[in-house]
Amino acid sequence: MSYVRETARGFGWMGGFRVASRLVALLRTVILARILLPAQFGLYGIATLVLAFLEVFTETGINVFLIQQKENLEKYIDTAWLVSIARGFLIALLILVCAPLVVRFFNAPGALNLVLLISLVSAIRGFISPARVKFQKELEFGKEFWIRMAIFTFDSAVAIVVALTTRTPASLVWGLIAGSVLEVILTHALIRPRPKLAFESETFKKIVSRGKWLTGAGIFEYLFRQGDDIVVGRFLGETSLGFYQMAYKVATLPVTEVADVFGKVTLPIYAKISESKKELKDALVKTTLATAALVLPGGLVLVIFTKLAVTIVLGEVWLPIVPVLKVLVIYAITRALVNPARTVFLAVKKQEYLTTVTFVSIVALAVAIFPLARLYGLVGIGLATIIASLASVPLVVYYTVKIFK
Repeated sequence: MSYVRETARGFGWMGGFRVASRLVALLRTVILARILLPAQFGLYGIATLVLAFLEVFTETGINVFLIQQKENLEKYIDTAWLVSIARGFLIALLILVCAPLVVRFFNAPGALNLVLLISLVSAIRGFISPARVKFQKELEFGKEFWIRMAIFTFDSAVAIVVALTTRTPASLVWGLIAGSVLEVILTHALIRPRPKLAFESETFKKIVSRGKWLTGAGIFEYLFRQGDDIVVGRFLGETSLGFYQMAYKVATLPVTEVADVFGKVTLPIYAKISESKKELKDALVKTTLATAALVLPGGLVLVIFTKLAVTIVLGEVWLPIVPVLKVLVIYAITRALVNPARTVFLAVKKQEYLTTVTFVSIVALAVAIFPLARLYGLVGIGLATIIASLASVPLVVYYTVKIFK
């Protein structure tokens, strides 16, 4: 089948990007872990929590909307770009206004300057051309590879150079700013059509109408994925947050990377074959089996050699993350295995399914996280993420069966 070849080709390119980018990320992490302290990573984590929250709270679903469209993208690009610019400035303004409240909430005065600085990231990202989704929509993953690799490498290089010079967590934010500037330049210089300052109310209404469910799903997804970070940062402090976020990063790196690659590659393919339930079902089964074959061995290796990996890669100062890291690997595997079905929900324009599933996970997380945190600390918070992820599985199965009836 053609979708099998397209998936294999796309997975090759995006898998190549993930491998290459994660090698760069590994080098970056190894260097920065020896320059910055866990508490400094925690302060940076607080700033990124604020940015991520406001980004998902104002999510318009433009990229998914453009991928779902069967017709040419040109008629939507101009309006989509203006919406993106307005959203970027809105997020930046909200960050500036909320910064003192955020610092007070986390009792982390050292995070104030980082939160203020990170507002530049959202303002710059708003100017990224929506036409960049064209590569994913038209399965041109080779071009996507080179652009993303250039951005990621530049981001990492700037962060390392600034960290070596200043020894402050602001270096991580300057890396984000540099990467965002380069992304704006590349998407306008290399991708056609170029957006213009033009606005169509009908296009805007379509984007908002389709995107409202993605906004809800994005908010719930943020609360699910970042809720544990918020609890750690608020009640256990920035040092514990630094440890926990590093454990999360290491645990999910080899596992969810596979799921993310499959999700990015298969969404446009699922969308193209969405009218044929037989083809779509066949593609979903194969993607799920392939994901399992890749993530289970990788997760097992990481669980067995956790202490050795942490000591060699990060250094002994990071050994406290070993227990929670083992738990988070199980969470990552669970998420990876249900991800193909979640991608199908988007492909068949059932964003409301994704919103409902994520809401169930949030409720389960809210119920489990506080008692488990009191009993087991960081490990308890990791266990709560597993419970929350498993709680949504029956609903994912139900919706998947409903789609293929």
